[in-house]
Amino acid sequence: MSINVKLSDSLVEQARAYGHIEHRSVPKQIEYWSQIGKIAQENPDLPFSMIREILIADQEPVVGEYVFN
Repeated sequence: MSINVKLSDSLVEQARAYGHIEHRSVPKQIEYWSQIGKIAQENPDLPFSMIREILIADQEPVVGEYVFN
């Protein structure tokens, strides 16, 4: 689902700059930042490096469960 939101010009320009570096669109960069903020708020003791690893792992394709024989 998508909705329109009003954002400050400053935030959009910052997202454009960071998104360009990370090869993300402005909306995807803002979404990425919101995911970081949500994880950080829910887990205040996690360092940023761990949050980043969580987001990277979420982007990896799902692999079937390992079955022991």
